Amino acid sequence: MTAQNRPDIFEQAVLPHLDAAYNLARWLMRNEPDAQDIVQEAYLRAFRFFPDFRGGDSRAWLLQIVRNSCYSWFRANRPLQNAAEFDENLAPPDCQALNPEEIVLQNDSGALVRVALEKLPSNFREVIILRELEGLTYREIAEITGMPVGTVMSSLSRARGRLRRVLRISMNDDRASRSGRIAVANA
Repeated sequence: MTAQNRPDIFEQAVLPHLDAAYNLARWLMRNEPDAQDIVQEAYLRAFRFFPDFRGGDSRAWLLQIVRNSCYSWFRANRPLQNAAEFDENLAPPDCQALNPEEIVLQNDSGALVRVALEKLPSNFREVIILRELEGLTYREIAEITGMPVGTVMSSLSRARGRLRRVLRISMNDDRASRSGRIAVANA
C-alpha cells in the first residue's frame, strides 16, 4: 500500500478543506442540499483518485474536483439554466464606481452582498468566490477553472464591475423602498 492509498494521509491532505469545498459548491449550486450532495460526491471522487494526486496544493486540487462536480451536475440536471452569454457592449466597465469592499463598508450589510452575488452569472460568481472569499491566487484559480491566468484576471475584473452595478441597483432600490415606507408612516 502506497502512502497516498492510506486513509489517514487523505484525511490530513484533503479533509481540512471541507469548508472551502462546501462554500464553493453552495455558491455555484445556489442550493444547500444540492451543495451538500456535490461536496459528498466530490470527496468520494477525491478519495477514489487520491492515489493519482501528485502532491502540491491539495486545496486547489479538491476545489477543482468540486467545481467539476458542480458543472457535471448542471449538465445532467439543468442543461440550459446557466447558459448566459456576456456582451461587453451591453455591460461596459464602470471606472468611477466604488469597489465591492467599499460598498459593503458603507452599507454594513453582508446580506446585500450575498443577494448581489446570487444575481451574478455563475462564471463571475465562481471567480469572485475563489478570489475574495477563499483567498486563492490567480494561478490557483486558473488551475481550478482551467482558464489562462490572464483570463482569470479579466474575468475577475468584469465580475467585480458587474457586482458593483448589481449592488448599486440594489442599494438604490432599498433606499427607494425605505423612503416609501417612511412617507407612508408619516402620512
